[in-house]
Amino acid sequence: MIEKREKRKKIFYVPGMISLVLIPLFCLYHFYKVDAFKVEGMMSFYIPTDSVMIGNFLALKRNYRIVCFNNSLDLERRRINELELALRKLKRENDTVNGIKIHFGKKVKYEMYVRVLEIFQVEDMPYYLQYKDDFLVLMLPKPKLKNKPELSIFVCGYQPSYRSEEDLLKEERKRQIEYLITLFKKNWILFTGYLGLAGVNILALVKFNKTQKYNQK
Repeated sequence: MIEKREKRKKIFYVPGMISLVLIPLFCLYHFYKVDAFKVEGMMSFYIPTDSVMIGNFLALKRNYRIVCFNNSLDLERRRINELELALRKLKRENDTVNGIKIHFGKKVKYEMYVRVLEIFQVEDMPYYLQYKDDFLVLMLPKPKLKNKPELSIFVCGYQPSYRSEEDLLKEERKRQIEYLITLFKKNWILFTGYLGLAGVNILALVKFNKTQKYNQK
């Protein structure tokens, strides 16, 4: 009777391989849990005193169209669209008779305040200032070529419009690099541990392959 011998294949396992796969998944879960991938920013904004507003900006009489925000961003989509159209019309016609007053109610969310500032930036509005719970937006008469303008120019809120697109891209890249550096500093233990474990496993695989080749000889 001929006995059939089945050759059993040996399964080799390098310690740490499972951890090497699971650790990145755990790190991703941890980063999402603590909002590590959430990019936060800031903008500087100038709020004038009452004396400055009354003596300068409010002295310019306008028929203000009032736009009120008193909810979250999702609930105010329609009014946001109306505001964008009104700002474009005001700037396109250089309307020095009318203006726009944006009022924030007591229940308004902070995201609405930021969104309004973003709209000013996108629409490149030259003259706007915050006064208490309102934003006042208006246009000034265009100066005549022969005469100097009698009205002083206001330094309004947030005005990055003088910067070129190339400068904005450079600033964005700089912020991204700074963000990655900050992320590494906050989680350097996880990154160092993973790189160390990966290095140990790579060395173990190299040693295992050399041993296999030597045994085959």
